[in-house]
Amino acid sequence: METVSANQSFGGVQGVYRHASSVTGTDMVFSVFVPPHEEGAKLPVVWYLSGLTCTHANVTEKGEYRRLCSELGLIFVAPDTSPRGEGVADDPDGAYDFGLGAGFYVDATQGPYSRHYGMWSYVTQELPEIVADHFPVDQNRQSIMGHSMGGHGALTIGLAYPDRFKAISAFAPIVAPSQVSWGQKALKGYLGDNRTAWRKHDAVAMIEDGARCDALLVDQGGADSFLDDQLKPHLLAEACDAAGIDLALRLQPGYDHSYYFIATFMADHLRWHAERL
Repeated sequence: METVSANQSFGGVQGVYRHASSVTGTDMVFSVFVPPHEEGAKLPVVWYLSGLTCTHANVTEKGEYRRLCSELGLIFVAPDTSPRGEGVADDPDGAYDFGLGAGFYVDATQGPYSRHYGMWSYVTQELPEIVADHFPVDQNRQSIMGHSMGGHGALTIGLAYPDRFKAISAFAPIVAPSQVSWGQKALKGYLGDNRTAWRKHDAVAMIEDGARCDALLVDQGGADSFLDDQLKPHLLAEACDAAGIDLALRLQPGYDHSYYFIATFMADHLRWHAERL
């Protein structure tokens, strides 16, 4: 693992790191904030998954999480959203919603994407092992959150591993990718036409099929231009209600899809996670 940068902030260290991934077959970059702590201490970790077009840098530079992570004693990890580099397949038309920056947190089974796009395994297996080896993580205290496509990833991974992740939250998540154009394009492109395979990467479908967790926190901007056609949070509310899952779905009037929205409510989410960690 190579240290790209390391900066002191709020008494802790914000680092950016690069490593050769055996899962994606590429170099991958991720960021980790480690708060101030006593030597030998093991700290809870919050995983943050980013949205379409993003890298690790978006939340690292705009998320405004470090002050509260220092106060609460939380490690904050932000992976990239897709493999990158020479030979990594992109959207054939260069669109932003598929390919580079749009891995959708699945393990692709369709060529040419299956060669590198293993983001599910990367986020759930390889990167956690690397982080545990290099940082003072308490692996029994983990939680996950994300934004938009990363909100989709946080929900699906959290629901798939309810014993590992003690808290799950999201900002403006794609809750039912099988039912919206962003998700349909990605799931078909990465996983093929078998919609049964899609259901394992669709939070609403997973809940319908029996996946459970204790509680979810979702914030959604009321002025989000993607609210009605891509995000559809009411579908998650209906699924959680039917399954008996405690969902706090908060519609925030006037807020859009941007990091101004995320930064505004980041502290609420971190406190919510800390209470459960």
